Amino acid sequence: MSLALSIIGGGAMGSALLRGLIQSHLYEPNQVGLSEPNASQAEALAQELGILVLPDNHVAAEAEILILATKPQVFPTIAAQLAASSSDLMPPDRAESQFPSQSVISIMAGIRLQELTAAFPNRSVIRAMPNTPALVGAGMTALCCSPTVTPGQTEAATAIFEAVGSVLWLPESQMDAVTALSGSGPGYIAVIAEALIDGGVRVGLARPVATQLAIQTLLGTATLLQQENLHPAVLKDRVTSPGGTTIAGINALEQGSLRATLMQAVWAAWQRSQELGQL
Repeated sequence: MSLALSIIGGGAMGSALLRGLIQSHLYEPNQVGLSEPNASQAEALAQELGILVLPDNHVAAEAEILILATKPQVFPTIAAQLAASSSDLMPPDRAESQFPSQSVISIMAGIRLQELTAAFPNRSVIRAMPNTPALVGAGMTALCCSPTVTPGQTEAATAIFEAVGSVLWLPESQMDAVTALSGSGPGYIAVIAEALIDGGVRVGLARPVATQLAIQTLLGTATLLQQENLHPAVLKDRVTSPGGTTIAGINALEQGSLRATLMQAVWAAWQRSQELGQL
């Protein structure tokens, strides 16, 4: 079986990638395979997208691009499974090449390039850190790679994750910081959204009304900052007037140390990411 791309793991992020790849027409359904232990989940994705359900991880590993979208806890098991037959999967001429034509892309949190290279010595390896908005095509993915990755492989990886949002290439040394900001960021924003909604309820709005107002305000503000390439401080100054309501609210935020709290949240998540990477 000759596949352009296969994915091991059809959970939330794996299925989001599959949908993005097929709906963007980056790959045809018959070029893509899925290895997923949950048979009903695999069959549902196959019926929805027309992709191939693979019998096991060994067949998945024959693809030119292998995406690992499993929980990091099962990585040692998968690596051991594929290592047992890696010499059969990789032709000798490719195995000895300085720049292998096959690549592995991992979206498993905390699994570093060194571990991926050790598990897949005959493949170029790429590490990706997408975030949950990829589920709706609005993700932010940071990528880093081993020295053996070719320009063609970086272009392919970029295209894959652009199918579910925006892409940025960075050194691996910054991946813990990426995890702390964009990886964990949706959680911070969800807390902020919930607080704004509760604030609306406190001043007399029905919860559904407060929810719609808060979510659309967050979405619209982010879109405005992005599309007009505005510094947040510039937008803040635009919407505040002397003695007005907005500056009164901002003053309350400053008294509550909102900025310092958010900065500390990123710092704490960064430290925890480093700790987890050493386990």
